Amino acid sequence: MTELYFADKKVEETYNKLRYSSVNKQLYKFIKRALEDIKENPECGIAISKKLIPKIYIKKYSINNLFKYDLPSGWRLFYSLEEGKIEIMAIIIEWMNHKDYEKRFGYKVR
Repeated sequence: MTELYFADKKVEETYNKLRYSSVNKQLYKFIKRALEDIKENPECGIAISKKLIPKIYIKKYSINNLFKYDLPSGWRLFYSLEEGKIEIMAIIIEWMNHKDYEKRFGYKVR
């Protein structure tokens, strides 16, 4: 069984606030569905090449793998996997729109 954790308290609080937001309620539903999918199959996302993992993620979270889960409307959710003694832990790092995704990963922004 896969356990889900948020990378930090701020990410978790932001997710919880989405539930009650009239503007972002749909995004909350997209992320909730993604979390359910990740819990069922931790490798359901797209593995990001190690050389493309943003250095900020490596420095801040000490990760050595990264997965991208495509959400509707151009949003992306990023998570890392860590194996424990009995379980796999999926660590939810952040989600962002397509423009911020291109910026974070160093792609040309139009």
